[in-house]
Amino acid sequence: MSAAILVWPGAIAIGVSLGLLGSGGSILTVPVLVYLLGQDEKVAIAGSLAIVGTIALVGSLQYLRGKLIDYRAVVLFGGPGMLGTYLGAWSATFVPGVAQLALFALVMLLASWLMLRPPNLDDGEVRAPRASWKIGVDGLVVGMLTGLVGVGGGFLIVPALVLLGGLSMHKAVATSLVIIALKSYTGFYKYLDVLHQQNLELDWQTIGLVTVLGIGGSYFGNLLATRLPQRKLQNIFGVFLIVMGTYILARSAPAVFGL
Repeated sequence: MSAAILVWPGAIAIGVSLGLLGSGGSILTVPVLVYLLGQDEKVAIAGSLAIVGTIALVGSLQYLRGKLIDYRAVVLFGGPGMLGTYLGAWSATFVPGVAQLALFALVMLLASWLMLRPPNLDDGEVRAPRASWKIGVDGLVVGMLTGLVGVGGGFLIVPALVLLGGLSMHKAVATSLVIIALKSYTGFYKYLDVLHQQNLELDWQTIGLVTVLGIGGSYFGNLLATRLPQRKLQNIFGVFLIVMGTYILARSAPAVFGL
């Protein structure tokens, strides 16, 4: 079976994950591009940012019509997040691709912990917003992580917007998609320079294919989300992230530490 055929289920799974859980799509994108298509780590991270940014942007449109996007949070969290993403992408020039994968694996394990032990994000309890500058610092840190390892960061942004920004869960999910799109496109823009400096090229055909399949999968995931228990889905996905994160770490760590 060719890699082009294998990437289809992986791309659909990326979208389904976003539709079902509101996060996790970016966690799947880099492994799909690296291990199914054999792409260079930096090429895969850049492609992941373009794919996830577009899927998030399309997904945010339905929330835009419902007026669920909090533009104050977009500015306070997303503005510094864009700067952080740019800096993270810039720093990727000095970090070996295999080290980026190892860090990516650690991020997957962090995501699995948040999935299996999610914070209390009860819609009925809207918290007082945190100080604006603290929200900005949070956005900057999450943005740097986005730029360095190519994750949209939805699994970090949604809890931050609820627990620190004082948003309801529905508004946090809607707002996070806009922030993810802004950060991802900013990181992708900088990665074009990174790839040029290292004589690497993007596979635009693959980016287009995975994006289209991911958007389709996200709509399917949205339909399933209303019929399946979210807590059980989060547990299943959390276990999956542990397996994948451990696998990637086992493959990349020996090269990082010269073992």
